[in-house]
Amino acid sequence: VYFSESFDKGTLDGWILSKAKKDDTDEEIAKYDGKWEVLEMKDTKLPGDLGLVLMSRAKHHAIVSKMKKPFVFDKKSLIVQYEVNFQNGIECGGAYVKLLSKTPEQKPEQFHDKTPYTIMFGPDKCGEDYKLHFIFRYKNPKTGEYEEKHAKRPDADLKSYFTDKKTHLYTLVLNPDNSFEILVDQTVVNRGNLLNDVNPPVNPPNEIEDPEDKKPEDWDERPKIPDPDAVKPDDWDEDAPAKIPDENAVKPEGWLDDEPEYIPDPDAEKPEDWDEDMDGEWEAPQVANPKCESAPGCGVWQRPTIDNPSYKGKWKPPMIDNPNYQGIWKPRKIPNPDFFEDLEPFRMTPFYAIGLELWSMTSDIFFDNFIVTSERNVADDWANDGWGLKKAADGASAPSVVGQMMAAAEERPWLWIVYILTVALPVFLVILFCCSGK
Repeated sequence: VYFSESFDKGTLDGWILSKAKKDDTDEEIAKYDGKWEVLEMKDTKLPGDLGLVLMSRAKHHAIVSKMKKPFVFDKKSLIVQYEVNFQNGIECGGAYVKLLSKTPEQKPEQFHDKTPYTIMFGPDKCGEDYKLHFIFRYKNPKTGEYEEKHAKRPDADLKSYFTDKKTHLYTLVLNPDNSFEILVDQTVVNRGNLLNDVNPPVNPPNEIEDPEDKKPEDWDERPKIPDPDAVKPDDWDEDAPAKIPDENAVKPEGWLDDEPEYIPDPDAEKPEDWDEDMDGEWEAPQVANPKCESAPGCGVWQRPTIDNPSYKGKWKPPMIDNPNYQGIWKPRKIPNPDFFEDLEPFRMTPFYAIGLELWSMTSDIFFDNFIVTSERNVADDWANDGWGLKKAADGASAPSVVGQMMAAAEERPWLWIVYILTVALPVFLVILFCCSGK
């Protein structure tokens, strides 16, 4: 075990509050002056169980605790695990941890957003975007520069972990064979390999497109061309209309030729304040002609139109295979001058501390039972002794099925109808049939 913290001693001993300021931020919110306290959860089922609580909203928060010894990526797995409870839900904010890189300039009291870290892991949410980060900073062996590598997004639906106000256990398992697993409440929600399942990839491509290569001016990318030998037929009439009157149509019997479809409303009256000099000559609004309601139609009858069998439209030569087709042009490939191959990206920068550097629009985010270890069974035992107790206590205090149904019906009275139809009605019918002798 490289680090463990249950906060049961009730103090922030061992934790260092940042005194830094954030660059490129308004002076009013640049300071990391968000408050942290060690408290019980608001609705705890385990009196005396304490955790670290992010107390402020719309503030920058930063706090660090050094580990017993730095973690060096060699032949041991890395397991990072901790609990989070969004007691007030979460509007926009994170609850992830950063594993701070071991460097000559390490200053925990100056921890800020640009402090070098090796791994960032944990939940984050803003709007309707629910994330579970696993990011590691990879040092390019050719340039010496660091680049963030993001694990692929989980396929699982993460929303409930942010909205149900329950304590959830987040676990990252990283193995020397480059495989990784991400678990929530001891269930795998994402897994992959550092060589294949991160973006951008660790290793650059062996070849790249030549930036100096240009497409020749005579390169023909057209797979089909108009037939140059085609000739428009002599009988092709481009002026023929698409529709023509149906000569076989007959005016329906009873058609009222002399009656208009709409007539002035006979019941309309000119408003008293109508000024013909200002408003013009008053006309009654138009209404449907009542005489047309019982007739097949009114007004001048016109033949309906049909498709013109002689219509061919504008003539175009047929398309044929292009004899000069050369395919879609692509630049030629050349060896990538920046190519390297690292088959052990697991060997990351050692880290010496665990830190929380967060902005949140929601307060009272509860953290508990941090552990950094190289043994999976140790992390599992730690989980059972911490998160497992919370889960059991929540289960014991949960209302029965009947209680949940009654509570739901209080909020949605229409559910009583559903209950009656699904429970009371079948029972009534069984009794009725049994007692009627039928």
